[in-house]
Amino acid sequence: MAEKYFVTGIGTGIGKTLISAILTEKLKADYWKPIQSGDLAQSDSLTVKNLISNSKTKIHPETYRLNNPLSPHLSARLDGIQIELNQFHLPKTDNSLIIEGAGGLLVPLNDTELILDLIKHLNVQVIVVSQNYLGSINHTLLTINTLKQHNIIIKGIIFNGETNSETEDYILKYTQISCLGRIPLLKNINKQMVIEAGKYITL
Repeated sequence: MAEKYFVTGIGTGIGKTLISAILTEKLKADYWKPIQSGDLAQSDSLTVKNLISNSKTKIHPETYRLNNPLSPHLSARLDGIQIELNQFHLPKTDNSLIIEGAGGLLVPLNDTELILDLIKHLNVQVIVVSQNYLGSINHTLLTINTLKQHNIIIKGIIFNGETNSETEDYILKYTQISCLGRIPLLKNINKQMVIEAGKYITL
């Protein structure tokens, strides 16, 4: 059965694109990055395309391609445009779909709306990516509590990078959400590593 998952993180730079690539490859799903803010020549869509091996996946074009590596609301303003929720439409596909967000839930899209509002607009389940660092319990619980407060379905959490069992066990016990997997710290990532990493995820 085709499923649609929005991959969000507890912050910026915690591995959403890597996890999205692993999920895309494991499920042979389509991939969509609604907003690319900066790094257009080395976008997340291109990164995922270069890390997957299957021939079924389709990479759908971004709705907004912004030139500056800044918060989407500011990057859009500098480009002379405004991001509008009604411009986002789920790609038409019979395949499963991995949707990668930008930053965390409360990243602003414009003066009044956030990534959180985009998730509600798309009406899809969420996969939370966490990473272990000092403060990550707080950031993870804030993310999960916010999703729950807005009645957004959480499929589960994926821990990315170095393991800290005390931190991870606390998060899982407190939130009572499913752990979908633990991806070990990966360096010099290539297609084969992405395929192998899929075995760490239950989905």
